Amino acid sequence: MESPVRELLRSSDFLRLWLVGAFANAMRWLELLASGLFAWEVTHSALAVTAVVAARQLPQLLFGAFAGAVSEAVNRKLIVMAALIVPALVSTLLASLAMTGHLELWHVALGNLLSGTMWASEMSTRRRMVGEVAGPHRIANAIALDSATSAATRMIGPVLGGLAFETLHMSGAYTLTALVQFAGAFAMAGLVHPQVVRRLNLGRIPAEIAEGLAFARTRPTILLVFGVTIVANAFGFAYSGLVAPLGLAAFDVSPVLVGLLAAGEPLGALVGGALIAAGVLRLEGQGDRRLAFAGGAALFMVALIVMALSPSFWLAFAVLVIGGFGTAGFGNMQSTLMLTEAPPEMRSRLMGIVTVCIGTGPLGILAAGALSDEIGPRAAVIAMAAAGLVLTAGLAWALRPSARHRR
Repeated sequence: MESPVRELLRSSDFLRLWLVGAFANAMRWLELLASGLFAWEVTHSALAVTAVVAARQLPQLLFGAFAGAVSEAVNRKLIVMAALIVPALVSTLLASLAMTGHLELWHVALGNLLSGTMWASEMSTRRRMVGEVAGPHRIANAIALDSATSAATRMIGPVLGGLAFETLHMSGAYTLTALVQFAGAFAMAGLVHPQVVRRLNLGRIPAEIAEGLAFARTRPTILLVFGVTIVANAFGFAYSGLVAPLGLAAFDVSPVLVGLLAAGEPLGALVGGALIAAGVLRLEGQGDRRLAFAGGAALFMVALIVMALSPSFWLAFAVLVIGGFGTAGFGNMQSTLMLTEAPPEMRSRLMGIVTVCIGTGPLGILAAGALSDEIGPRAAVIAMAAAGLVLTAGLAWALRPSARHRR
């Protein structure tokens, strides 16, 4: 019997969507670390670093729901292409400014904001298309493979970012990301993806988002996805904005090892996601999926606390790898639960709301940066993760399904 992964990779449309997502996401994470290192080099302020990083992610909070509603009416293939071309143009401009010696920190922050605006469409467009191309019977394996690949890009991207910043500087790093994103847009042009579209009515978008929220209130599992996604991003993944201060100041390592530290959690998520995609770890029922989702987020935050207490860089790296197994369960089940709980006509809207929940991350990143300037990066990570752990446990208890919601 053919393995689920091989079966998926035989589909040319799935393969195209998967590879474009992989390369584009790697470049996004490369830029995120490079911009953070640049901010630290210029200011030596953790708050400045987190502000630049937050600028890339803030549009998810502001525009995620809007992007989800639009993607139900506009051809999703065109949205994905635009989400590659616009950041590529931004990267080209920043590379040119760096090459001529005119690059300022505000240029990088504005560039992150513009590129992040296009990134806000990722969950409701390309990720939804991945599930649609795979089909209902392969959706869990498809999302697991895409999530594992996303984890790989979060691992490879920062490593490349540290290496590129140290060897190619900002001009070379952004030239690389521009070329890769232009190539991804060209590859997407050949995708065949039939889509039933409806007339775009911008005035109806607020009402459509409200309809999605009203439906979500009837599904405890969807509410759990919303709630834990907010907590994990605002309190857990906020550590990503402190990777440069942690590595350079707390652990006193080089930019390359800073990139390796950023790659620790994604490495664990990659291995965990690969086990789910290959069917080694089977999560069949909604109860198992809920446990993997909320429990995975909790494991991740425990790992962050231990990492921040670690006396050595390599122990911190190892603990983050273990925490990555938690984010594998969290990340895989986040999309799987939404796509299996929501009817097709509401999926993009609800996935857009998930994007808004993810978009609360910059608020946590800024809070972590402000805390770090006051109490240091280690204590800031501990405080944020401990609060997130308590909130995750509370949400899992409060939103457990009642008898009438169990399937």
